[in-house]
Amino acid sequence: MHHPVTRVATAALAMLAALGGAGCEPDHATQPTAAGRTRAAARVDDPGRDGDVGLRRLEHIVVIYLENRSFDNVYGEFAGANGLAAAAGAPLQVDASGTPFATLPAVPGMSSIPANLANAPFAIERFVAANVPTRDLVHRFYQEQAQIDGGRMDKFALVSDARGLVMGFYHTSALPLAAEAARYTLCDNFFHAAFGGSFLNHFWLIAARTPVFPGAPSGVVAQLDARGNLVRDGFVTPDGYAVNTAFSVNTPHPTVPAAQLVPNQTFATIGDRLSEKHISWAWYSGGWNDALAGHAGPLFQFHHQPFIYFANYADGTAAKAEHLKDEQDFLAALATGRLPAVSFVKPYGLDNEHPGYTDIITGEQHVQGLIDAVRASPHWNHTAIVITYDENGGFWDHVAPPVVDRWGPGSRVPAIVISPFARHGYVDHHRYDTTSILALIEHRWGLAPLTTRDAAADPLSGAFDF
Repeated sequence: MHHPVTRVATAALAMLAALGGAGCEPDHATQPTAAGRTRAAARVDDPGRDGDVGLRRLEHIVVIYLENRSFDNVYGEFAGANGLAAAAGAPLQVDASGTPFATLPAVPGMSSIPANLANAPFAIERFVAANVPTRDLVHRFYQEQAQIDGGRMDKFALVSDARGLVMGFYHTSALPLAAEAARYTLCDNFFHAAFGGSFLNHFWLIAARTPVFPGAPSGVVAQLDARGNLVRDGFVTPDGYAVNTAFSVNTPHPTVPAAQLVPNQTFATIGDRLSEKHISWAWYSGGWNDALAGHAGPLFQFHHQPFIYFANYADGTAAKAEHLKDEQDFLAALATGRLPAVSFVKPYGLDNEHPGYTDIITGEQHVQGLIDAVRASPHWNHTAIVITYDENGGFWDHVAPPVVDRWGPGSRVPAIVISPFARHGYVDHHRYDTTSILALIEHRWGLAPLTTRDAAADPLSGAFDF
């Protein structure tokens, strides 16, 4: 398998020292055809399709969206999964000449991790406890494509500011959510939808496409040479797509130059599709109320709030007030029996597992609390919880992602399905990506797909037994 992305590798190396910085038409190639919309509308309404009839038993879908972990980083030791044991024959990490490193490159800023580790996966807990944050790792649009290296997955250590840390993993059995994965369904062939980081993958979670920034200031636009090699990074592609961390013109957003704020997007989201059919939904974010009031917590992540980038949820709109809520409102809805049909839950930074500013144990314990709250609610018997990660966070994974389009998918990430209807004690090997979550919602409520990606996505078909 070869990715059409290897051209960015060489130039990406040259700009690693600058990693601290972070008019076009819509991407018509990703729009669903009329036939696709018709097929989607019929998916649930056809009573002859047993699978879709079974889906009707789901009255609620809860999506918990965590941060920055590859599958091998957290579930590489999970029994029955395609994990680290299967990675024994994977290519070694290589240097700029393509020669395997004799040892993993030293991890800058983390003297606790030895500088002479073998060129292989290593257990992070040997050097840093799982309840202590590590440093962050680069996870950006062009860099991940270079790391994937045509499917060889051998340039993660080379194209990273964290160097050898990319090969670190956690012992699966010690992670709080591993027990939930063992009890229900763990998907071991699930890829994050788009190359790069959180900003772009949050768009793909709700809309299956990339935002546009026509007329972006030249200083934020990436520069490529005639061969497509990266010369200077930026958060906007040369043809006007926003792909790396950027902020909305709507509130809340941090203090940045107004010209660098992403303009309102007008393409459809899953929220729009649900609202058109009068199906209840909400995006619940930890720390939202404080951020909206102008005093965001120090770990509130503005670019993890994808709906605020859209005109339909702009400042002052009724839809913003109705659908964008605080995580505490999610818990209240559970307790009062008023959970929407579709809930997206985005934990506050402390609780989202992101390397650099939080640790993995704190996040998993928080998610366990959310799961327990759903189980204790009157909705549990008709609910499915889908837990996944927005992207790999720069960590290595040994499975090459499929080649679909210019946007991705990116590397493999964990996904767990928890439900009375989920298969129990099951490892699901079906191929999914983030847009499979959209497909599940669309299949359940007979919604037209948003783009060709979610139209073609498998709606987590292997995870349920109705």
